[in-house]
Amino acid sequence: MSLSSSGLSLPTSKRFTFDNICTIMLAFDPNCLPNKFTEFQEVAFEKAFNKMEDAILYRHFVPRSLWKLQKWLRIGSEKHSIVSQQIIDKFLHECISSNFDEQHSRVINCTQEDEPNINMLKALVEESGMEQIDYKFLRDTAINLLTAGRNTISAGLSWFFWLVSTHPKVEIKILEEIRANFNANEENWLISEVKNLNKLVYLHGAICEALRLFPPVPFEHKCAIKSDILPSGDCIGPNTMIYYSLYSMGRMEQIWGKDCLEFKPEKWISEKRSNIQIPSYKFIAFNAGPRSCLGKNLSFIQMKIVAIALLWNFHFQVVEGHSVCPSVSVILHMKHGLKVHVTKRSN
Repeated sequence: MSLSSSGLSLPTSKRFTFDNICTIMLAFDPNCLPNKFTEFQEVAFEKAFNKMEDAILYRHFVPRSLWKLQKWLRIGSEKHSIVSQQIIDKFLHECISSNFDEQHSRVINCTQEDEPNINMLKALVEESGMEQIDYKFLRDTAINLLTAGRNTISAGLSWFFWLVSTHPKVEIKILEEIRANFNANEENWLISEVKNLNKLVYLHGAICEALRLFPPVPFEHKCAIKSDILPSGDCIGPNTMIYYSLYSMGRMEQIWGKDCLEFKPEKWISEKRSNIQIPSYKFIAFNAGPRSCLGKNLSFIQMKIVAIALLWNFHFQVVEGHSVCPSVSVILHMKHGLKVHVTKRSN
């Protein structure tokens, strides 16, 4: 996210989360965000992920035979998808090689004085006991985690900050909770007290409420392997594709009550001031049951840290007249980004 006179933009939040997930996943910072010495630059593999996202959306709305033909002929959106895939493959192959090839690791990643270069891919290999590096498996795993860690958190944070900035009472309660649970006068107070994140009951409720109203993945599809009967009583045959809207389900009165369209973090807080555990089949922003997102806890940690750091230091006010609406995409981004006036907060 960028803080400037023009505000906080969605593409910038994508760059931030992409840098973040690459560092966690690959121990590599692509430096998509500018610093005081550089300006915004186009990063090829970051742009390639955007192209892949567009191609995936296209595949949801056209017959499979059509997009497969386009892929074979290398035309249309599938042509861009193939080029993007090649860019991503090259990028990930270099990252995986630098992590697991001993010669590259010694030259590129560390010196004797450096701390061990730890990342999720290495942890995965060590945990699985993999004797020989399977580049295809690691590449596919990395693409899955990079896509999830970049786009979903970026979209979720954008909607969260918009909701908080338009609900001043919620913002005040979050700041009061931060003040009560963190010693903000110390240097690096947030990093040293990450363990206290679980104490931020109201912030957790606010994030869950934002994800309920604006789930980063607004719709999904499932395919039946064999004939089945849905809870509604409807029968479906084998290979039947079923689409369902997480966005709509999060706003249904029969599921969430008469105030289903209101942003109320209190929905997630019990009388004992603890977070209410909502069943995954009701709150499906992270999917449900055995298919629940493996990165759910990590996502909450990232979103809470970003929310605390920004809300504690800055006040955001949406630019008057700025249109906020969802984009048509497999990820629920803001169509026009989020433009805000940013002022330094004096705590």
